[in-house]
Amino acid sequence: MSAKKPSREPASQGRSSGRPVQAGDRIQVEYEGKLEDGKVFDRSAAHGKPLEFEVGKGQVIPGFEQAVVGMRPGQTTTVQIPPKEAYGMPKPELQRELPRSRLPKDREPEVGMMLLMGLPDGRQLPVRITKVSPAAVTLDLNHPLAGHILTFTITIASILADGHAKK
Repeated sequence: MSAKKPSREPASQGRSSGRPVQAGDRIQVEYEGKLEDGKVFDRSAAHGKPLEFEVGKGQVIPGFEQAVVGMRPGQTTTVQIPPKEAYGMPKPELQRELPRSRLPKDREPEVGMMLLMGLPDGRQLPVRITKVSPAAVTLDLNHPLAGHILTFTITIASILADGHAKK
């Protein structure tokens, strides 16, 4: 069985100009991401600036990266990304039980509550409580978007050269 590629609607040609995006380019994109039910889970406008990344370096999910290759500045496309090309499917082995004594004391744990778990390298991992008992909680360490088909509307804002937009 072959891997399912992200499905892409034709990119609009309206204001597009310049050469197409290719591997190795540093680009800026405006985007909006939605879940299957249409709920927006992220958008570049919420961060106050376009997302900037280098194509081909694995800095974004594979399906997003594949979608931008070949687009030109000013073009917009909508792409549907299956879990395999996004955050994968949830893995049962990423469920962990944690004694309640190790949780913050300021809030009562509830199913669905999100916590930040500190990692040895100083980073923090978002985890979701999936079960609460008198002695422990079960934490889901899977990415919150694992198992979801994601729909992104992506506009190429610019291709950068030495950190500055190419004209």
